Amino acid sequence: MRPSNLYPTAELRALDADHYLHPFTDFHALAAEGSRVMVRGDGVWLTDSDGKRYLDGMAGLWCTNVGHGRREIADAVHEQMLELAYYNSFFKTSNAPAIRLADKLAQVAPAHVNKVFFCGSGSEANDTVFRMARWYWALQGKPEKKVFISRRNAYHGSTVVGASLGGMKPMHGQGDLPIPGVTHIAQPYWFGEGGDMSPDEFGVWAAGELEREIDRLGEANVAAFVAEPIQGAGGVIIPPETYWPEIRRICSERDILLVVDEVICGFGRTGEWFGSQTYGVEPDLMPIAKGLTSGYLPMGGVLVSDRVAQVITAEGAEFNHGFTYSGHPTCAAAALANLAIIEREGLVARVRDDIGPYLKERWLRLGDHPLVGEARMKGMVGALELVPSKPSRTEKFADVGKVGTIARDISFSNGLIMRAVRDSLILSPPLTLTHLEADELVRLAEKTLNDTWMALKKEGLVKG
Repeated sequence: MRPSNLYPTAELRALDADHYLHPFTDFHALAAEGSRVMVRGDGVWLTDSDGKRYLDGMAGLWCTNVGHGRREIADAVHEQMLELAYYNSFFKTSNAPAIRLADKLAQVAPAHVNKVFFCGSGSEANDTVFRMARWYWALQGKPEKKVFISRRNAYHGSTVVGASLGGMKPMHGQGDLPIPGVTHIAQPYWFGEGGDMSPDEFGVWAAGELEREIDRLGEANVAAFVAEPIQGAGGVIIPPETYWPEIRRICSERDILLVVDEVICGFGRTGEWFGSQTYGVEPDLMPIAKGLTSGYLPMGGVLVSDRVAQVITAEGAEFNHGFTYSGHPTCAAAALANLAIIEREGLVARVRDDIGPYLKERWLRLGDHPLVGEARMKGMVGALELVPSKPSRTEKFADVGKVGTIARDISFSNGLIMRAVRDSLILSPPLTLTHLEADELVRLAEKTLNDTWMALKKEGLVKG
């Protein structure tokens, strides 16, 4: 074990509080409580500095698709660093790992996608999309087509453009966001917003909001619609089956670029290489990150359709955009090793045909718990909606988010990492999860629900 992991927990927590500003954090509250310090990962398991083990039900942060501790990736990174750790992609220069990775991504991407622009993260990928789409329309003599339509409660990153494209009010409340040129429509969240409509009816209605927004703005002013196949950080919002076919129709008929954000859903999470394939849509642009390297090194990109590529690669069409770490050779080596594991172990088909259905069947049974209003799952991403009274979908806990936080903390104490969004628990484990591990995951989730139910009864937040 390396020295950085040999400090006592108390010392690490003190240093953390003194110097480390964490993302999306109340710094004062965290310093008072103390950070949980992770020191080791193996498969779907993590160990903290006190020796406590956790089943990683969030795959790190939606990203460790092949699990923790894969020596193949570490070896590939080590070998590449010894050969060429870094060089840039400016000045008419490239490197072998980035070239091979671009070729590999063209092979696994949908047939109409054959180009990739590399960057360092999903946030940077969405910034790239914003600029590339506007440049695409300008090259075609339509510079007025600038507006992006996104969805409320969506997440597309934390940079200025990424946070603007996202539809989360707390993010918009800091920094005077969203920036001009971005609007938001309803999300396809049937459980929370479907009212008296059936899921299918609501899916058509929610997609229709896009068409109504295009009409309001004027088609000549709209550059693109951007959406996640399944909204991840928004609470695993799995759209009704009627939603994406309507979105596809609208974008095709109205001459709007379709951007499908694959940062979470890409690389096997939904049982296909990409979530857009799960829903049968052909995006014009596809931001990617997370599962590209399984989180072993930071890397992102944008998969670019032939429609867009033919325009932006035309003679004289210089795209004035890029990053120091675009096509980073060591990160590309990690991605190539990661994709080789996904292919060799058949993880995409495994999610579709084996572990995905196995986990889903057991996960959905948790919907019978008195605290769960809905259990849902697609591929290897799921959620449990926590409610004060079943079967009502309209009655909420008085202090939204409090119950979700209580349940999340109990889940951690039980050794299962789940994330809370509002009053729901969400799940996104590594794709390498075994049947036995899936059984243990569900057992721990059920224990968490039971423990949360008892805690809420003591506080008078539920009856029964």
